[in-house]
Amino acid sequence: MPGLIQESPFKTITVKELHPTFAAEVSGVNFQDLSEEQFQEILAAMAKYGVCVFRNTGLDDEAHVKFSERFGELDNIRRYLMGGRKPRYEYYELFDAGNIDGESNTILDPESARAHSNRGNGLFHADSSFNPRRASFSLLRACELPPPGNGGNTDFADSRAAFDELPADLRAELLAHDYVGAHSMAHSRKLGSPDFFRDMDVCATPMFRHRVAQRHEPSGRMNLFVGAHLHHIEEGGKEIAHSWDLIQRLNQHATQKKYTTTVQWDSPGDLVIWDNRAVLHRAGGGTFEGKYRRDLRRTTVHDDSPTAWGCNAKDVAWTGFDTNTKPQTV
Repeated sequence: MPGLIQESPFKTITVKELHPTFAAEVSGVNFQDLSEEQFQEILAAMAKYGVCVFRNTGLDDEAHVKFSERFGELDNIRRYLMGGRKPRYEYYELFDAGNIDGESNTILDPESARAHSNRGNGLFHADSSFNPRRASFSLLRACELPPPGNGGNTDFADSRAAFDELPADLRAELLAHDYVGAHSMAHSRKLGSPDFFRDMDVCATPMFRHRVAQRHEPSGRMNLFVGAHLHHIEEGGKEIAHSWDLIQRLNQHATQKKYTTTVQWDSPGDLVIWDNRAVLHRAGGGTFEGKYRRDLRRTTVHDDSPTAWGCNAKDVAWTGFDTNTKPQTV
């Protein structure tokens, strides 16, 4: 039950469940001298819960990156440095998930191009589903937070439980067809701020393909790989007739309240790890926007499972998205 401290099967960590089907707060981790035994227990907890919260880790940027590297090869921000954007951090493996302007070190203008782009993060999604090689784990660390009560939390949805409880007709359809989802970062940006991005032709931007229903390797459970980056669904290389209706139905099903939980950021040093192959997430809004600083930094681990590359070629060019410039009329 949520809130109960679970005694088994872990020996070196303590787990408190946050939701009946997924997500847990983990304590007892020695981040300054993490043993292989304890790291393996963290992996086991991730396989079971999909989301794990760690409080007061004491990690700085360097330690955050080094800890993340234990999970696998890390993505980096180089392809996103366009439109005059410069990195805020020494480490290219750190993605900026906050509201700080990199040039002025002040709160981001809510009407800036980057702020409009960030609105797409407020929709449930899986990180990097728009890449040819998808992500496994995301590790998000708080560096500076708004005062309590001003929002800025992070919401999660259990897409494995959502698959388990699919309506009979949907489940039968997904198991009977080899549906492939075409994912696009531009699509989620336009969904998040449709007026700002009204002139952007999403179909002219790169899309990469991953199966909609797939097995989560660490747990052996089936998962719905959907979310806001999912632009359309194909079968046999062609978009199916009811693609958008099916996407909306799957996303609405997977993000019902019964499948979701909210993680509150308590203090700098808090770290949340989630498995993009098992859950969806979104950035929570609040009165902090345009008023208080919220500095969160994320590392993203490349998936190394058999389905990591989906239906994409491994030699395809990876592309970024210009978050600093408003798209021109097409």
